[in-house]
Amino acid sequence: MEIIKGAGEWARPAAEAASDWVEHLKSPDLSIGTYCIPAGGVDTQSPHTEDEIYVVTSGRARIVTPSGAAEVGPGAVIFVPAGEEHRFVDISEDLALLVVFGPAYGSRTDTPA
Repeated sequence: MEIIKGAGEWARPAAEAASDWVEHLKSPDLSIGTYCIPAGGVDTQSPHTEDEIYVVTSGRARIVTPSGAAEVGPGAVIFVPAGEEHRFVDISEDLALLVVFGPAYGSRTDTPA
């Protein structure tokens, strides 16, 4: 067992950064981290080679994918399959996301399906 302190908690990105990603735990089968984007900020991420679950712990925004868009806020749980374009936009409140990757982030080197 491991207690992961600070996971999903808001932290302001460095002054020159648009967002902040901190990985808290990594095993071969999954990884957990926190992704923070300030209100009015820009989500600059690219599609990942791993499946991903976001849990919104604080803040408000919209998530946009090729299949549609949705308003998200605290408590929202979002699944994004490997390779799917996705972006958080219209970030109206500082956004903190607990992120779970399966398998671990960066562990797949091939191109997603």
